[in-house]
Amino acid sequence: MHNHEHHNNHNSMNHHSHDESKEMRHDDHNEDSRHDKHAGHSVENFKKKLYVSLIVTIPILLLSPFIQELLKISIQFPGDKWILFLLSSFVFFYGGSPFLIGALREIRHGALGMMTLISLAIVVAYLYSSAVTMGFMGEVFFWELATLIDIMLLGHWLEMKSIMGASRALEKLSQLIPDIAYLKKGDGIMDVSVNEIKQGDVVLVKPGEKIPIDGVIIKGESFVNESMLTGESKPVEKKIKSKVIGGSIVEEGSLEIKVEEVGDKTYLSKVIGLVKNAQASKSKTQLLADKAAFWLTLISITIGVITFATWLILGKDIVFAIERTATVLIIACPHALGLAVPLVVAISTTVSAQNGLLIKNRTAFENARRITTIIFDKTGTLTEGTFDVKKIIVLDNNYSEEKILQIVSALEKNSEHPIGKAIMREVGNRKLALLEVDKFKAIKGKGIEGVINNVKNIVASPGYLVEIGINKSEEVEKLEGTNIYLISQKEEKFELIGAINLSDTIRKESYDAIRLLKKENIKLWMITGDNENSAKSVSDELKLDGYFAQVLPHEKQEKVKKLQGKEEFVAMVGDGINDAPALAQADVGIAIGSGTDIAAETADIILVNSNPRDIASLVIFGKSTYKKMVQNLWWATGYNVVAIPLAAGVLASYGILLSPALGAIFMSLSTVIVAINAKMLKVNK
Repeated sequence: MHNHEHHNNHNSMNHHSHDESKEMRHDDHNEDSRHDKHAGHSVENFKKKLYVSLIVTIPILLLSPFIQELLKISIQFPGDKWILFLLSSFVFFYGGSPFLIGALREIRHGALGMMTLISLAIVVAYLYSSAVTMGFMGEVFFWELATLIDIMLLGHWLEMKSIMGASRALEKLSQLIPDIAYLKKGDGIMDVSVNEIKQGDVVLVKPGEKIPIDGVIIKGESFVNESMLTGESKPVEKKIKSKVIGGSIVEEGSLEIKVEEVGDKTYLSKVIGLVKNAQASKSKTQLLADKAAFWLTLISITIGVITFATWLILGKDIVFAIERTATVLIIACPHALGLAVPLVVAISTTVSAQNGLLIKNRTAFENARRITTIIFDKTGTLTEGTFDVKKIIVLDNNYSEEKILQIVSALEKNSEHPIGKAIMREVGNRKLALLEVDKFKAIKGKGIEGVINNVKNIVASPGYLVEIGINKSEEVEKLEGTNIYLISQKEEKFELIGAINLSDTIRKESYDAIRLLKKENIKLWMITGDNENSAKSVSDELKLDGYFAQVLPHEKQEKVKKLQGKEEFVAMVGDGINDAPALAQADVGIAIGSGTDIAAETADIILVNSNPRDIASLVIFGKSTYKKMVQNLWWATGYNVVAIPLAAGVLASYGILLSPALGAIFMSLSTVIVAINAKMLKVNK
């Protein structure tokens, strides 16, 4: 066992009872749901409406005079126009209901947008076509109505699918806590629900189990794996009086823990609170398409009214005036505009998923183009998250590097600690023989000792040297990372033989990632709980713009805020639960896939392959995706700029009058162009 430095990062912050977590789960942390155009509709709901409407659209198309003319077919029988009317009425009320309800909501809140515009077009098309069916002069637009509703349902279904799932973060956090705890009562142990534990109770935690609650150790010692809470790779040594966090895992030895914090005072509860606040305060970027739809709605209604009034003033009959107005409103309806963004989103999410980039929050993904600063969590993101032997330092000339490594490995061979594993790996790499050890024992909290070739050897942390009165080697202490020392003991005399320096290796891909991101003129920072030396060496090696060292988990969010306060648009890349508040606070939160689930849930984007190079791909892909959206919006609105005046009859005196059917073909063409443009999206790996 080694007394490796650890960050006392718990203070009295701590964990979380199941009841509370469940309440939090159901708490609606989206206060703006009343402004949500999809409120009250599930993804499945949209999907079902889309499929049913598509099936009913087929007979509508076949019964429509315009389509029959186009396909050179004739399907006529008594009552055909009434069947067409009934089928179209079904699609209008069943498929169109989300838009009609959404429009009412938009009108109520004075925020006209896509829903109002879609509803306006389908209501006009339906009422006008119904009037024609009842004997009014003109032609029916039922096929237009049905295809419009189908395309809109498709767009909104794709959109909703990519939005779902952001609220699972809190659920994942609360699942870290076990349901049952072993409560000490007198001499006995009883199983109780974690919710029943009170402050001052004593609980027993066995090896391999999760600690159920925050507290302080009153009996036993062990290494505790806090990586899912603190993101740091090293298990932390804990002994009597050490504080522990609920949700962390005991690696070896049983612990008796006196409960200090329960309910929302616990560390995990506080992290959950931070995540909730950051999520709630994240600005909901209004999509360009909604803005365009808002203006298009106002412009269409205005032009529609002007068209109607103008033709009446010019002495045309009411049928002609209504037909022109209906054509304007139907043409203005954004088939292409409705697809411009969702289609790019659907394609970009699919293409990116095939390349290991999972987009959970598309607004954040679209914002990737605005990133000016990226903060990387060090361990497991820029570095491997596992230890390696960096250097063996010989301090007694009677020994060689190999000899020191053999003696240390003999003592370390049964260790489960990452440092022990790193030493055994090094022995394997150098193909050294393993030595036998006698009288092996652990020196509590200091190190390990044993007799090898009739000499008593001790492997210990720097702290133990001071205790036995040996000066630490300055040469060794200057090195980055973690050091362990080998000491031989003859009678009461201690001699310093050598030291092994270990550190967490920088990933090979990190160099490429940093180079590519610098090309994009992005400032790069690193954040870590490690000491100043360790942080500085990684930062210098990768030529970063700066770093934050010795940062406690709950302080990471503050560092993100600090950079945001300097007008930086910040992306955070992390993997541990301790990163969850920072990931939620950042303008764009990116989780490394090998990290804990919670980080992935709070993050906007997840990198499945844990490759830092993918971050560069992501930023570049975000920019090209946004470019495609803007191009599509130009196409979709540009088409309206030409088609609406023609539909209104601006060139009627020259005999150029756009019929609703021709307008619909124009519209379909613009939709096809938008779709082809979206399809050309590629990720550059």
